Amino acid sequence: MVMPTRNLLYVITKLELGGAQTQLLCLVGGIDKREFRPRLAASPGMLSGAFSLLEGIIPEKVRFLVRPAHPLKDLCAVFELAFVMRRRGIQIVHTHSSKAGIVGRLAARLAGVKVIIHTVHGWSFNDRQPLPVRRLYIFFERVCAGFSDAIIAVSEHDRRTGLSLGIGGPDSYELIRYGIDFSRYPRGDREYLRRSFGLAAEDKVVCMVGCFKPQKAPLDFIKAAAFVSARCPSGRFLLVGDGIMRPAIERAVRRSGLQGHVILAGWRYDLPALLAGTDVFVLTSLWEGLPVSALEALKSGVPVIATDTGGIREAVADGINGYIVPRSDPQAMSGRICALLLDEALRTRMARNAARSLDSRYSIETMLANTQDLYRRKIREKTGDVPIP
Repeated sequence: MVMPTRNLLYVITKLELGGAQTQLLCLVGGIDKREFRPRLAASPGMLSGAFSLLEGIIPEKVRFLVRPAHPLKDLCAVFELAFVMRRRGIQIVHTHSSKAGIVGRLAARLAGVKVIIHTVHGWSFNDRQPLPVRRLYIFFERVCAGFSDAIIAVSEHDRRTGLSLGIGGPDSYELIRYGIDFSRYPRGDREYLRRSFGLAAEDKVVCMVGCFKPQKAPLDFIKAAAFVSARCPSGRFLLVGDGIMRPAIERAVRRSGLQGHVILAGWRYDLPALLAGTDVFVLTSLWEGLPVSALEALKSGVPVIATDTGGIREAVADGINGYIVPRSDPQAMSGRICALLLDEALRTRMARNAARSLDSRYSIETMLANTQDLYRRKIREKTGDVPIP
């Protein structure tokens, strides 16, 4: 069958390294270019180069789509994006990330785009925000849900949260989980990590991946590292990422006397190889959607210890392939880390369970197929178009 080519615009705030961006990279790279003509509106970031290498993706220059909240620039971004959508004859707009989800959907509504879809990579609001701010974000999410043709939730937790707050109705949501390339995360060369950072064979590596920002609570990781080091001197703590909290992290490392125990690796493009040599993976986040890094760790056969946020319980079974601990409790986190580092049999059993954890629902192929099927269904509902023989 020959399908009509559909003009599709992806909108995301910034091409930084993060779960939303890496999922969009997979989606744009794998979408059927014979059926969809994808364009991308985003401000540049560390993944700009990776997106530029993709065949068939057309970038759109946008000046006003910026990360920090800025009412005047945000309003300008709405009109700028609406102009792009009209000029390019966009038929489907798919927004990603919280701010782009609001700005991009308002622009699509203004431009009269036929199909408007948003993916929730964790909601724009959380219980750590001041109440007026949280209520404002919920208000905007409700408004935008009113003219969204579909809201993709990457976890059942996010779907239930949205429904409980009156953001759309049951028919508004599609559950499409994050997809990862299973072939990139085998258990492989454990020595690569040790060679990369000059670690000894007996060192046990505890790894966390994420942007150094308050949401990820990296200082809790350092506090947990201090507790663990007192009981397990062979523990080494690898932080992959960077961000505004790096100076605070460096100060905390010095105050705790953890120089030589904590490695600040910066952003890395060899994460699968690093995970292959990791013994325990942790997340100290205060809020999340469904962290991609945890899925990558599980597929690599690494037990995951994570704070009880977002949809993490949908991937991590407490006591089976990892542990769930309360938020903002580094001591509880350290207890679970020590349990794994000091008990090789337990660690081996959980590693085996972790490697078997993810089924085809979390594969990139399933994510691509489900997303493209959603596009087709919504176009058919709006226009009546069917495949052309």
